Amino acid sequence: MLNILGYILVSVGVAFLFLGAFGIFRMPDIYTRLQAGTKATTLGALGTILGVGLIQPEWFLKTLVIAIFIAISNPISSHALARGSYKIGHKPFMKDDGVDSYSEVELNEGEEF
Repeated sequence: MLNILGYILVSVGVAFLFLGAFGIFRMPDIYTRLQAGTKATTLGALGTILGVGLIQPEWFLKTLVIAIFIAISNPISSHALARGSYKIGHKPFMKDDGVDSYSEVELNEGEEF
């Protein structure tokens, strides 16, 4: 029974990894690519890793630690990349009605947002 659940998790994880890679390829700017890459590939990696842990029960504790590390580090690194990209001047892709909320924030010298 655990093998079947493990194979289902691996299959779902691989599907999310594929969709995340497709989203990175398809999206118009760095911010939407980061969003697609982070959300979909985090879920895909978690599904795949936990599925392997269920297929090989002696590895489950190790795969759980890896899954927790990925769940914590992926969103943080994505946020840091997006913030750095904005700070060096990459503007978000927007249609005519788009509003860039960060451009409205005025910072005093030495302050960070």
